[in-house]
Amino acid sequence: MFDKKILHHYMTKHNLRDPWNVVELFEKKISKFTGSKYGISVDCCSHAIFLCLILLSFKKTILTIPENTYISVPSSIKLAGYKFKFKKIMWEGSYKIEPLNIIDSATKFEKNMYQKKTLTCLSFHHRKHLPIGRGGMILTDSKKNYNKLKRLRYDGRNMNKRYAQDNFKIMGYHMYMTPEQAAFGLKLFEKNKNKKAKKISYKDYSNLKKYKKIFKL
Repeated sequence: MFDKKILHHYMTKHNLRDPWNVVELFEKKISKFTGSKYGISVDCCSHAIFLCLILLSFKKTILTIPENTYISVPSSIKLAGYKFKFKKIMWEGSYKIEPLNIIDSATKFEKNMYQKKTLTCLSFHHRKHLPIGRGGMILTDSKKNYNKLKRLRYDGRNMNKRYAQDNFKIMGYHMYMTPEQAAFGLKLFEKNKNKKAKKISYKDYSNLKKYKKIFKL
């Protein structure tokens, strides 16, 4: 799936020397399409949500999420150190993790979809509109959040510096997108950007309230 030839193609086409520049190119393409100033690629949407929760660090806040959603959402919330409750929410495409400005948009991908002052999380799962197989992105209009999330997703590192020359400022997580994945994402974006994404809603997900014992609610 992740053919090195695809990566080489985009590096040559855009005169890029470093493979990580292809990741930045993919982020810029997606953020421009969705209407956000910045995009931070990650390895999956679940980790995108997790990183946003770590970034905001409002752990005393009890979050509200739909009863019908993917099971990794409440799992990510618990792992990030938050408490949550389920609520019957009839959503389509995306929903907000109340009361924070985090939007789970794993099933929505449209032109100019970005809502200002939010952290919008995308999925590039193999069943989504850009089926990279594994991958996700966080959309934001805050440069401060952009810079911090870039370090959070890459072990606290600066992607533009070699390990020996880096100056660590925060603890991070191993949740980045590889150049090969980004190159494949660019190819899929060029193919699918004008196609309408399939509409997915709460009706497509199991009710997680019946698993209260798992989440110890």
